[in-house]
Amino acid sequence: MTTQVVVLGAGYAGAGAVKSFENEIDDGEAELTWISEQDYHLVLHEVHRVVRKPSVESKIAIPVDEIKSPETNFVEGHVANVDTDERVVELDDDTSVDYDYLLVALGSATAFYGIEGLEEYSLTLKGLDDAREIHEEVKAAAEAGSRSEPAQIIVGGAGLSGIQCAGEIAAFRDQHRAPIDIKIVEGLDEIFPGQDPEVQGALRKRLQDADVEILTGDFISKVDEETIYLGGGEDEEPEELDYDTLVWTGGITGQEEVAEADVDKDERSNRIFADQDFQTSDEHVFAIGDSALVDQGDDTIAPPTAQAAWQAADVAGENLARAVRGGPLKTWTHKDKGTVISVGDKAVAHDVQGVPINTFGGPGAKILKKGIAAKWIADVSSAKRAFDAWDDM
Repeated sequence: MTTQVVVLGAGYAGAGAVKSFENEIDDGEAELTWISEQDYHLVLHEVHRVVRKPSVESKIAIPVDEIKSPETNFVEGHVANVDTDERVVELDDDTSVDYDYLLVALGSATAFYGIEGLEEYSLTLKGLDDAREIHEEVKAAAEAGSRSEPAQIIVGGAGLSGIQCAGEIAAFRDQHRAPIDIKIVEGLDEIFPGQDPEVQGALRKRLQDADVEILTGDFISKVDEETIYLGGGEDEEPEELDYDTLVWTGGITGQEEVAEADVDKDERSNRIFADQDFQTSDEHVFAIGDSALVDQGDDTIAPPTAQAAWQAADVAGENLARAVRGGPLKTWTHKDKGTVISVGDKAVAHDVQGVPINTFGGPGAKILKKGIAAKWIADVSSAKRAFDAWDDM
């Protein structure tokens, strides 16, 4: 019987691994089934563009049929459970898919850290539906506001997603002359926490130039229907911020779909522990991307970034083919090629491989940001689609 290989998820890790496996495997060696909730791959690091301009979604949502080979079977469905004893992926429509080797690449969910009211009252930015909803909420808030009483839009979390989301909301405001105020709230002492102060400063300047107010140093402690509470404690009253729309981008956690899977994982987040070859505690299960905590040696794990997922996907797909053949698996170590972040129509690049300047903006950073998105689109789909998307990246 032909070996059955199953890939879960259509993000960077899943889509990239499917392409890699198809390139590595010979006809008749294995049958590949690709399972995802959506019948498209989303260029997630550009999804914030939809917040300003919903039509961009046609450029960054790539149908799976443009990515996979005709021989690969695609199943659109929500994973309900992974039974590692029976080697079965169970879907929520009561169907199931058997596997000999499984790659979990389901991405991450938003972490709310148990903060009262946060999940109930905030919007998130994990997919197209989220971006559309933020657009509609911001648009509605702007239309309901006035120039003497501008609508209050607050973005919680000043990591990459929060900064880029705030930048797009600011660009929407300027484009439509919308009466809104924008604040970005970060519990730690600086935006883009843990990064080089030079890039932090460059991003702070561009946010301030975009008239985004930056509040750092107090964590959100509670949220209700109209108010965000910052800080506070036994002897201190929290600061209160009224809001019309709250977007939460403050953290990631694993997916509930793998909570019952019998593989070693972080009990709090459900992210699966994987070795440098992506193999888990079950030799028939591999994990990659934000679903996984991929060992990098010296007590470190791979970063939960698109760049890391892209790099890992090539090796993961090859390792699935090697597993099918009973061959040795390759190990993978993430190589950071730098960071590029957009703030509306501007961008900041930092520590880019091969560039002598540590941090820079201007046209060079903007073109680099476009080029990264275009290269990925061309790799998984076609040069034509990448060319068509260029102006909107």
